[in-house]
Amino acid sequence: MRKEYEEIDQLIKEALTEEEAKFYDDLDEQNLLQMFGGVFMGKNKWIVIMMNIVNVIVLGFFVYCIIHFFKTDVTNELIKWAVAGVFCMLMLSMLKLYIWMQMDKNSIIRELKRLELQVSTLSSKLHE
Repeated sequence: MRKEYEEIDQLIKEALTEEEAKFYDDLDEQNLLQMFGGVFMGKNKWIVIMMNIVNVIVLGFFVYCIIHFFKTDVTNELIKWAVAGVFCMLMLSMLKLYIWMQMDKNSIIRELKRLELQVSTLSSKLHE
């Protein structure tokens, strides 16, 4: 199956101009670190940066909650620190989930651009 993709990619690259071929190469699959770095580009990079700052602060508070949870012997305080710790874990999870959804969105957009380029190439060949 991979060989078929490589053959199709090669046919598309041959049909494209040099500029279009470079654009097509930029749309290639990314590894996890490249996808994570891609989240910090674009219009919403400021909100991703803010979310990561909040993520670090919440992680620090989570560690603080754990330390106090294990230091106390009073049941009411144990419950308070446990609830605060669970709240921190939920907040960390939601922030990370948002980042993963953005990575997935960027991946889907990249594939749609590849598909658009392929359709455009094929339609221009049909009109020749």
